[in-house]
Amino acid sequence: MIAWATLSRRLSMVFAVLLLACCGASAWLQMRSNGQHEQEVIQRLSGGLAAHIAENAELIKPGGLDQEKVKDLFDKLMAVNPSVEVYLLGLDGHIEAQAAPPGHLKRDKVAVEPIRKLISGAPLPIVGDDPRSPDAAKVFSAAPLRMGGREVGYVYVVLQGEDHDVLSANLAADNVLRTTLWSMGLVALLGLLAGLAAFRLITRPLRELTAAVKRFETEGIASLESETPTLERLSHGGDEIALLGQAFTQMTRRIAEQWRELTLQDQQRRELFANISHDLRTPLTSLHGYLETLLLKAGTLSEEERRRYLEIALGQSRKVGRLAQELFELARLEYGVVKPEKENFALADLVQDVFQKFELAAEARHQQLKPDIAPGLPVVSVDLGMIERVLTNLLDNAIRHTPAGGQIEVQLRPANAGVAVQVSDTGPGIPGELQKGLFMRPVFMSGARSGGLGLVIVQRILQLHGSDIRLVQQPDKGAVFRFQLSGAAGA
Repeated sequence: MIAWATLSRRLSMVFAVLLLACCGASAWLQMRSNGQHEQEVIQRLSGGLAAHIAENAELIKPGGLDQEKVKDLFDKLMAVNPSVEVYLLGLDGHIEAQAAPPGHLKRDKVAVEPIRKLISGAPLPIVGDDPRSPDAAKVFSAAPLRMGGREVGYVYVVLQGEDHDVLSANLAADNVLRTTLWSMGLVALLGLLAGLAAFRLITRPLRELTAAVKRFETEGIASLESETPTLERLSHGGDEIALLGQAFTQMTRRIAEQWRELTLQDQQRRELFANISHDLRTPLTSLHGYLETLLLKAGTLSEEERRRYLEIALGQSRKVGRLAQELFELARLEYGVVKPEKENFALADLVQDVFQKFELAAEARHQQLKPDIAPGLPVVSVDLGMIERVLTNLLDNAIRHTPAGGQIEVQLRPANAGVAVQVSDTGPGIPGELQKGLFMRPVFMSGARSGGLGLVIVQRILQLHGSDIRLVQQPDKGAVFRFQLSGAAGA
């Protein structure tokens, strides 16, 4: 709640500052425009004032200016219109005559260039130097002063003199204060309204997103389904809030997927422990029983019975050893200990080598090993030992589950710059209830064809090679496994 209040205040302050800045800029522009307009109006209305003064012949006597009459005229004019100040200038702008009170004159010379611009008819307003200020510039009226048909100086009339400035400043102070107070009140009200509106409009998606995050925090994955419409609506658009909603949506989906995967892995791990315990219990119980019988009846058993018991115990020991080896190998594959060391070789040669390993086992079961190898196969780039392990597991599984007189076939075909491999048999196949997740978790089921650890190891090895294995259905076949290996670069 505190965070949202802070955000609301920040938004309101930002809007208020922006409104104040805009009002200030607008007021400044308006005042500047009004000032320029007022100057232009005054300068146009009083444009002939200097010329009228210059036409007064009493200002000039044969020896030059009549200072008494000049001062008298200046006093009368400034009494009639206190806002004007009249000066007589030389051709260089030097002040020759003026009626300023003592100490008020701050310049003894005025720039002539603005005067010439005004006389030549340049666009108004035109400002010139104020003799009563060291740096101010004001609108003026000016006209040339002639004596004997030639110019001897200028009549220079400041149209907004000191009295005008004092009165204007006094009146403007009260006016500015009232205007400022009203403006500040209006801006504060508009800023508050704009801030509240912005808070409601801008932070509403954020509040909804925060509520979704809190529900996700308290309810967990179960809240995602109910929040899906809200998250999809918040994710539309290209602003920052939409991007935040998209990021949160992707994060929740990724978390949900990871949670489901962890749940599945936990379930598979439990099943693995249960199945391995079941699979180990049988050979261990048998091994323990026969060894105990040999110990208790050592003196009464015949040599033939003792040998038979030892062979059975040895066979059960091999089963336990093979299962332990598979568990060790699967653990190394699962935790990334093993990395494929790829090399280029002909897959057909590897198939022949693996067939030689199983020839005696197949002959003992009266089974036929059949290679179906297409000519001109490309060279593959894989880990030789790992792929040998894949073929060994698949052939061992097929031989153990194919009845006598059956056939195990390995087919190699070129496909997509690589080699497609298919291992099939004529056994009973894999029951439908075991096919789902066959390569994801080991299944042990007595009396039926099942995967065990061998197929899980096969899947992990092929995944390390960027491939996958599938169980396919073919007429007159039992279990048919298919996967593909990539060809060597440049082969």
